Amino acid sequence: MNTQEFTSLLEEMTLAAEVADGERFARCFTEDAIYYDYIYGAHHGRKDIAHMLQNLFRRDADDDYRWEMFDPVFDGRMGYAWSLSSFTSLVPQFKGNFVVIDGMSRFIIRDGLIAEYRESVNGGVAMQQLGVEPARMAKVFARWTGWLKERAETATYLSKQPNWRKRPPQS
Repeated sequence: MNTQEFTSLLEEMTLAAEVADGERFARCFTEDAIYYDYIYGAHHGRKDIAHMLQNLFRRDADDDYRWEMFDPVFDGRMGYAWSLSSFTSLVPQFKGNFVVIDGMSRFIIRDGLIAEYRESVNGGVAMQQLGVEPARMAKVFARWTGWLKERAETATYLSKQPNWRKRPPQS
């Protein structure tokens, strides 16, 4: 896969999400893929990924949902892209509130499909636009903090000595 093919895969994935086609969305992923969503958590395999899109996310976002990837980069195995997405909330207590957010996504590609998807989004920006009360935001931020600290990559990072301690003193 090259950068142009990677870009086409991202366009297919985001279009499938926009039209709420969970099966089409899931076909962009390997059978054993993991999709880490910043709201709905980790989803494993195509069936679970399709369920997340159709029955969780699109349950909460109106038909005006948009998602576009920009500036994709790809090295033959891993890719990144910046995105903008927007929607009108269908969540009863926030119904009708419009949200626009940006994010960064990381893709691990295997055999031309997404094997792992991770995203980083400032969810506080989305929650402010929705009108989420501060106490609920704090609860969500605590859950996100837990997810971050539980990740193997975080544990490895924290177990290492900081780079500045490894460098010899400059004279």
